[in-house]
Amino acid sequence: MVGRPDDYWGEAVVAFFVPRRGTTVSANELKQHCKSQLSGYKIPKEFILREHLPKNATGKILHRVLREELKPQ
Repeated sequence: MVGRPDDYWGEAVVAFFVPRRGTTVSANELKQHCKSQLSGYKIPKEFILREHLPKNATGKILHRVLREELKPQ
């Protein structure tokens, strides 16, 4: 999860997700699951499907690359 600049909140949480092989899940299904498990303010404002997440040589997710992807063009 990374933050996207937001006029109202200051920053809105965006969740990037990669479904497991052989499964399908929509952003709406994820949001509904989060609503059943989390308080409203903890639910990401947006879910983005990815085939893979950018990682460094040790396997850590490169959040800066994801933030760059969210910047307005």
